[in-house]
Amino acid sequence: MRRLPILALALLAAACGAKQETLQGYAEADYVYVSPQDPGLIRTLSVREGDEVASGAALFTLNPERARANYEAAQAMSQADSARALAQAVVAARAEARLADLTLARTRSLYEQNFISRARLDQDRAAADAAHAELRRVQTEQSNASRENRAQDAQAALARTQLTDRAIAAPVAARVERIYRRPGEYVTPGAPVLALLPPANMKLRFFVPQALLSRFAPGREIDVSCDGCPEGLKARVSFVATEPQFTPPVIYSTEERGKLVFLVEARPAAPAALRPGQPLDIRVPQ
Repeated sequence: MRRLPILALALLAAACGAKQETLQGYAEADYVYVSPQDPGLIRTLSVREGDEVASGAALFTLNPERARANYEAAQAMSQADSARALAQAVVAARAEARLADLTLARTRSLYEQNFISRARLDQDRAAADAAHAELRRVQTEQSNASRENRAQDAQAALARTQLTDRAIAAPVAARVERIYRRPGEYVTPGAPVLALLPPANMKLRFFVPQALLSRFAPGREIDVSCDGCPEGLKARVSFVATEPQFTPPVIYSTEERGKLVFLVEARPAAPAALRPGQPLDIRVPQ
């Protein structure tokens, strides 16, 4: 009769030994912070926290009045008519120089035959020199105007881009996680108006003791569980730190204190099932 308790204790010990070891970790997000490239007042806000937005979807707009005025001013400074007039002036000056060269050549021939005076030759030579000088002048003016036009075209393009940039769109498909600024508030470049969380930017962070590190090679699939999560969650190891730490920054168990551990990150197969900061259990692969 005493053999039954002994057998039960043996089975219980075997079951406890077969229990799979787990590590504690947490979910973390790499947010995409959206901010304007130019300062301004938020005019409209098209999303709410928790909204799912597609790539290119409207997020918010800034007041466009000043940017529109800059664009219209840059457009007004366009010198297309002046450029056409200078091009025509170059053509005319080139024709005058060509005619002056022909006249000088004819005069020189007549002078060598003693049909005209030296003074007439000098007069036609001076006229040819003046025609070529005028051609060089209008060519230089055209070149300078061309550079100015390119600069003004670039300024107009920049003004057009700045006007277009007053409407901010989602750079990626994501969930609107946080909104920091509302319509009527003034924002500056680099100051986030809202934070987006693309599904692919969710990751798991946990710390692995040195003795178990070989079981978490990059690319290896691991099992994950958490309170309230669906069964069968999977993740794939994406990063293993090369330098160890003595204690993880977030301690979920006092047993981890004082151990030599390495930071490991993994990408979940179903990121929508997790939330940033959520505690996780990671099963140690066999």
